[in-house]
Amino acid sequence: MKSLEELKAIRNKMQGQVGLRAEDHNHTRVVVGMATCGIASGARPVLNALSTLVQEKGLTDKVAVTQTGCIGLCQYEPIVEVMEPGKQKITYIKMNADKAAEIVERHLIGGHVVEEYTLNSADIK
Repeated sequence: MKSLEELKAIRNKMQGQVGLRAEDHNHTRVVVGMATCGIASGARPVLNALSTLVQEKGLTDKVAVTQTGCIGLCQYEPIVEVMEPGKQKITYIKMNADKAAEIVERHLIGGHVVEEYTLNSADIK
């Protein structure tokens, strides 16, 4: 990225791909931390993979992929949070595009939390 115009073009492209239905409580929300710490750790490919896969798998009617600023756990970036209606939030840590694809298949489609990628109280020191 070399200019403000290029950044704006990327933003416009992503807005077309990313569902912004945060106020719809009937949808599962997948939120990627895209603050400086997340981007530096590789969150952009994670966001791109999630957005693309949700579209390719035909999940856009029930899953919204969004981005947020700092989640506050920089040492665990890239972070992805999955918020399903009526369920506890799941926080996935140290994500990459391959892990994101696994989350789509196993969690969003299969309904099973991928425990080995989650943050739990033992991780926080």
